[in-house]
Amino acid sequence: MKIVITGALGHIGSRLIHDFPSGLKEVEIVLLDNLYSQRYCSLFNLLPARNHYRFIEADVLDADLNDIFRDADVVIHLAAITNAAESFEIKDHVETVNYVGTQKVAKACVASGSDLVFLSTTSVYGTQMETVDENCPASDLKPQSPYAESKLKAEQYLQKLGVEEGLRFIVCRFGTIFGTSIGMRFHTAINKFCWQAVNGLPITVWRTALDQKRPYLHLTDAINAIQFILDKNLFDNQVYNVLTLNASVRQITEIIGRSIPDTNIQFVDTAIMNQLSYNVLNNKFKQQGFIFKGNLEEGISETLDLLRGLH
Repeated sequence: MKIVITGALGHIGSRLIHDFPSGLKEVEIVLLDNLYSQRYCSLFNLLPARNHYRFIEADVLDADLNDIFRDADVVIHLAAITNAAESFEIKDHVETVNYVGTQKVAKACVASGSDLVFLSTTSVYGTQMETVDENCPASDLKPQSPYAESKLKAEQYLQKLGVEEGLRFIVCRFGTIFGTSIGMRFHTAINKFCWQAVNGLPITVWRTALDQKRPYLHLTDAINAIQFILDKNLFDNQVYNVLTLNASVRQITEIIGRSIPDTNIQFVDTAIMNQLSYNVLNNKFKQQGFIFKGNLEEGISETLDLLRGLH
């Protein structure tokens, strides 16, 4: 079996390449990353005795993907720009990386006959409804950032390629990731809040967001979900919401505050601010047999414990 992982050294990828191959035997795992973020450490301490790893420093926009994907059974496409707040300042670049990059990956999968795991985001929802799922009307898909817009556009392209050229794929709309990995980043809500609190900084919360609910995904659930898809061969050209829970910023900051009592909140303005609050349902993925096991308090606790080592 051959698996190619794009963006392999990032927050999700660095955990994936260390954890999920434990259930596989005699697998060639090709790690593709442009090292833009210089997360060389994600390659440390892999277990080549179990599987065969091959690292390629390349960008999906420039690489010969037809050659790299040749004989690949599955491509897991993680390469993307994921900072929603900053995407307003680099809209064209986000479009190129997230949409054009996905186009190139998908076309190469068609050429090689590879199945595709595509990571999208629950940020594609911009609904006024209290709850939302994958069957929502198109009017409820109102992405609130260029990042989310690029992901939704890529989803639509995959659906087109599936019909026209027989691409087998699955779209996973991941909630905002929390939890630790060797290549983790701290621009998303929970990880950023933990970083700020441990370093004695005020937690910066969007002015309208304190009681808004949003979907979150524990990194362990994320990795297990990808493993589940491979085990089940779940390439049915459908969209699945993949999230551990919905939580408000108030819930998150209160959990952090119980561990670091002198934590303060500072309200800030941002281009992504809105008045929307909604719960994203994950019933469709659970009906496939997947069990979410992540826990918000445990995820925050493990992140705080890791960061406390700095002091």
